[in-house]
Amino acid sequence: MRYTLSVATPTGERLAGDIRGQIRCGRMEWQQMAEWLRAQRTRWVIDASHPYAEVVSQNIVRACASVGVLLSRYQRPEQLSDLRHPLLHVVGDLNEACAVARRLGERILLTTGSKDLAAWRAGLAEKTLLARVLPVPEVVQHCSDLGFGVGEIFALCGPFSAEFNAAFYRQCRADVVVTKASGAEGGYQEKVQPCLDAGIPCIVITRPAPLVTGDELLQSQADFTARLTRWLSAT
Repeated sequence: MRYTLSVATPTGERLAGDIRGQIRCGRMEWQQMAEWLRAQRTRWVIDASHPYAEVVSQNIVRACASVGVLLSRYQRPEQLSDLRHPLLHVVGDLNEACAVARRLGERILLTTGSKDLAAWRAGLAEKTLLARVLPVPEVVQHCSDLGFGVGEIFALCGPFSAEFNAAFYRQCRADVVVTKASGAEGGYQEKVQPCLDAGIPCIVITRPAPLVTGDELLQSQADFTARLTRWLSAT
């Protein structure tokens, strides 16, 4: 079976490793996606993008609908229900997270990626923000452009162990940690449990609702294997 993995950046291409399929690197708007799907005569698209990549998923849905291609969504398990604690604050979006963080501490560690750092700056202008981001030059430059100092940028590639995170939280003196329900692949429990053990409030932003539902929403490796088997038997 021939397949293509589409990634947005050279970093994603490197992380893909030595796969059997082809790799397409570069961001696309929905029109470009539709043109590519049509040119490749694609029969099935699996949206396995990050759980919080809403714009990407919206573009994929629109492109597949315009071309008439089957679309499934692989949604990694989130593990959100596995932890309960008085210091664990589950919120629906960035604005709600800012409202909660304002009353919890002064030094706020963001482990939510670099895309929304400007919004965090605007929402928590009076706080000291610490950004844990990928060690990519353009990401570090983006942090610097937003006013993050050398002691406020932590360029590291995860996921990390619980022991590493516990030491990291002590080192950066975080009063509050903000993260996302990224699941096992994103090291969710390894990020949250050390906060709770150390008495540090942790704010978790829940995922947006998936745009694909029903039988085409695949929420485990077993779901994917079963769907692949059905697809192969029908072709």
